[in-house]
Amino acid sequence: MGRWEPNARGRLEEAALDLYGERGYEKTTVAEIAARAGLTERTFFRHYADKREVLFAGSSLLQDVLTKAVADAPDGASPLDATAAALDAVSAIFAGRRAHARRRQAVINANTELRERELIKLATLASTLADALRRRGVPDPTAPLTAETGIAVFKVAFDRWLNEPAEEELAESIRRSLDHLRAVTAP
Repeated sequence: MGRWEPNARGRLEEAALDLYGERGYEKTTVAEIAARAGLTERTFFRHYADKREVLFAGSSLLQDVLTKAVADAPDGASPLDATAAALDAVSAIFAGRRAHARRRQAVINANTELRERELIKLATLASTLADALRRRGVPDPTAPLTAETGIAVFKVAFDRWLNEPAEEELAESIRRSLDHLRAVTAP
C-alpha cells in the first residue's frame, strides 16, 4: 500500500468519486475506496468519518470563508453587499473545479440520503452566514433573512454553473443571480 505517498485525502476523494460514478454510492464500500486510492481503510478513517463525508468534507472550509469574508466587508456595506462579498469569496474555492463539482453533484443527485445531507450543509451555511452578519451588528430578522437569501442565490447560481453549457466562472453566475434578485426586489 502507498500509505506514505502524498495527498492521501485527495486520492481518497478521487477514488470515491470514480467508484460512486461506476458502481453507485450505495454499492461502494470504504474498503473499495481505500484500495482504489492505494491506501488502507485505517487511513481512510483518519481523513473521513464515513463514505458520505468524502463528498462533504469541504463544508467547514466554506463556513470559514463565508465568516471571514463577511467580517472583512467594508464597514458601510449593506447586509446584502456583505453577503455578496462572502459568496464571491466562496466562489474562488471552485475555480477550475467545475468538472469535479459536476461529478460530485451527480452522485448527490442520484441518492436521497446524500440530497438530504446536502440540504443540511446548505442550512448550516445559512446559519453560519447569519451569525457572521449578526457579529457585524445586523439585527434579527434581517440577518437570517439575508443569509437564507444569500444561500438561495448561491444554490441557484451553483446549479446554473454546473448545468449551463456556457463556460462562465461561478463568481459570474453568482453575480448574475444577485442581479436577478435585486431586479425582482427593486421598488
